Amino acid sequence: MLKDEFCKKRQGRLLPILKAQRLDAVVVGLPHHVQYLSGHRPRTQHEGAVVLFSDGRCVLISANEPVKAPAADQVVAYEANWMSTARQDQPAVVADHVLGALQTRHARRVGIDASAVTSEITLEFDGGTHAIDSVMWQMRRRKDPDELESMKTAIRCCQAMYVRAREIIAPGIGELQVFNELQAAAVNDAGKPLSAILGNDFACGTSGGPARKDHAAKAGEIYILDMGPAVDGYFADNCRAFAVGGKPTDAQQQAWQAIVDALSMVEKMAKPGVRCRDLFTAVDEHFRKVRGTGLRHHLGHGVGLQPHEFPHLNPRWDDVLLEGEIFTAEPGQYGPELAGGIRLENQYLVTAGGVENLLNFPLELAGG
Repeated sequence: MLKDEFCKKRQGRLLPILKAQRLDAVVVGLPHHVQYLSGHRPRTQHEGAVVLFSDGRCVLISANEPVKAPAADQVVAYEANWMSTARQDQPAVVADHVLGALQTRHARRVGIDASAVTSEITLEFDGGTHAIDSVMWQMRRRKDPDELESMKTAIRCCQAMYVRAREIIAPGIGELQVFNELQAAAVNDAGKPLSAILGNDFACGTSGGPARKDHAAKAGEIYILDMGPAVDGYFADNCRAFAVGGKPTDAQQQAWQAIVDALSMVEKMAKPGVRCRDLFTAVDEHFRKVRGTGLRHHLGHGVGLQPHEFPHLNPRWDDVLLEGEIFTAEPGQYGPELAGGIRLENQYLVTAGGVENLLNFPLELAGG
């Protein structure tokens, strides 16, 4: 869970941006932005908002009752449920409370994120609104200790899922059974329900996709398990590949080695100041040289309050690595000779001298 002291530090880092952009206040309504600044994450089907004024005063709007010990100077509660029925007009109700706070403080220039709550504010606010999503995205890149703690918990769930996968993957096992057992492993390890629907890839004998009904694994296929459990709002994202039957072919083993070598390249090259395009290009050229085909998808991406965020290891962006951010590298190779494909993904913390791999689970193909 996020801690008040770090939420207040994040608010403090936002204040100079308010001053530079001559904003009287910032309003965020996306649940992960509310959580990021206040420590309070609205429950599913509930809306909330944070108003941060240029003098540092913070107001939190929460559902049904004032939340305890938030990183806020004032908490305003509203009725999100009537006789246990969730109200559909919550965004407008929350916006009314936000507008009241803005009017009380005579705010005229306000930064807003893109959310259901702030869309209602733009309809009623008689001052000027300015998008601050790009500011929030960049702020979120460097993870504070409380964020890192939540992410490590989610990554530990990945490890539990892979341990279970190695125990159960064998010819004949159904993809839905694998999905259900791995989700149970993650929930049991976290000690609570996951905070987002478990997504990513659970398909066997193909390049990826969700678990399929009545589809069973076959000996010789590769089972790609790209998993993204979320705990307390923070995501993990890691991938392992398992040879069904435990006996990878020579072609599969050769492709696996090329992918392992690509991860080693990332680990040697990545450090603060390195361009993500250069990492992509190096791995793409490596695959073209040893495999005859380059990367067919991104090399990786940042992870945090969203499964995909900055930085982007993708030539469509020109990001530079920053100390303190977390990204994945997920090189893969695919084709019929591989019985689907192989993808391996680690999650890295950028440190002053390089990167630290946060996932402690073997890369080997041999499974059940």
